[in-house]
Amino acid sequence: MDRRELLRTIAALTGCAFVGADRAFAAVPDADAYTATQVALLDEIAETILPRTDTPGAKDAQVGAYIARYSAACYTPANLAVLRVGLGEIDARARKTHGAEFVKCTSTQKQKLLIDVGAEAKRHTHESSGNGERPPHWFTLCKQLTLLGFFTSEAGATRVARYRPVPGPYKGVVAYKGETFWAW
Repeated sequence: MDRRELLRTIAALTGCAFVGADRAFAAVPDADAYTATQVALLDEIAETILPRTDTPGAKDAQVGAYIARYSAACYTPANLAVLRVGLGEIDARARKTHGAEFVKCTSTQKQKLLIDVGAEAKRHTHESSGNGERPPHWFTLCKQLTLLGFFTSEAGATRVARYRPVPGPYKGVVAYKGETFWAW
């Protein structure tokens, strides 16, 4: 099973239950929540999680801008702060480990950094499973929004996921045979 198939399966099985869904229409996004540099960093992180192959990647779907818009509008101030601090941490870690900021690292270096951060996020989740007051790890928030943003984008929904228009293609002129209507 390849990574994309696994991610699709996980997203489908969990019903895409993401942090912040209860606040989806609660607020107008804060235009100053993220700088252009932070949005570019979110794009690079998302592209490392879902890179372009023979199908579009997260950058093609502009997932970084989606994460910034969604988190600013829907996350609690505490979760938004966790995500923004995490962006600074990944950049600082990249500079310390590889001597360059995250967006300038090679794809192998980015993958290694995110694998390490993912392991930390998993430990964080296990440590805080009984404590409802501890906020989630920033990478968990980022990864969830990467999946949501990509698979709800046009590129993700039509070129990666199996797409079947419902109730089917448009047929402008169809002969009426007197049958009863269909209930879908």
